[in-house]
Amino acid sequence: MKFTKMHGAGNDYVYVNCFQENPPDDPGSLAVAVSDRHYGIGSDGLILIMPSDQADAKMKMYNADGSESEMCGNGIRCVAKYLVDHDICDKPALRIETGAGILALDVFQQNGKVHQVRVDMGPPKLAPREIPIHLPGETGEQVVDIPLELDELPLTATCVSMGNPHCIIFVEALSDELVLGLGPRIEKDPRFPSRVNVEFVEILSRSEVRQRTWERGSGETLACGTGASAVCVAGVISGRTERKLTNHLRGGTLLLEWSQETNHVFMTGPAAEVFSGQWPI
Repeated sequence: MKFTKMHGAGNDYVYVNCFQENPPDDPGSLAVAVSDRHYGIGSDGLILIMPSDQADAKMKMYNADGSESEMCGNGIRCVAKYLVDHDICDKPALRIETGAGILALDVFQQNGKVHQVRVDMGPPKLAPREIPIHLPGETGEQVVDIPLELDELPLTATCVSMGNPHCIIFVEALSDELVLGLGPRIEKDPRFPSRVNVEFVEILSRSEVRQRTWERGSGETLACGTGASAVCVAGVISGRTERKLTNHLRGGTLLLEWSQETNHVFMTGPAAEVFSGQWPI
């Protein structure tokens, strides 16, 4: 099976062109094997680029633990780059089908190759049942600054779905203790029935933040596009940031905007191809 390793701001996946390759019989198990950074290729998961009868292509993604996820903002930028750079769909505006719906993307080329992609991430989902999050007695339409009550730490969370669930925690300073210590606990907290991605965010100004992510099914990743989009929304509804946001992640910088006119979140960031190879089946 031929594969291509790609990354968006350091969030790396193994991509399989299912326009040419047969889809794997067990993509979850394959995701676990290829993602291993010692015995496999090394990645945050597996993404299949597939034909679609509704869009230019379809993206199916699997986390490093084999679980399937709805969407990946960094991953979909790489799918767009692959489609254009490999002459599957050579046009500046694309539509890609995902588990979170069909998303529109604009590609920007440099020296004949795509280097930046702008994604219409769609509208955020804010109602507890849509995220989903289960809070006893919760009747509000948004989940903003709810107490988490973990180890008696004074942490609060704001929750947003961008097609997949996110729990955003604004902190004074980012640390391994928070991300690696609390991240896996919050991911599997019973209040999140589908598990959850956890974003720890340090405010630099009303238009700039720094983010680290504990990603559901993959652990800490260098970037999370849906997470950065959720952070943009969470900053606005909690009164901390403006609608246009520069987000510095460990693997690079993403530009976000939550449009007041359309209610859609737009994300712009890099996409890069690393290498290609053949995986024995």
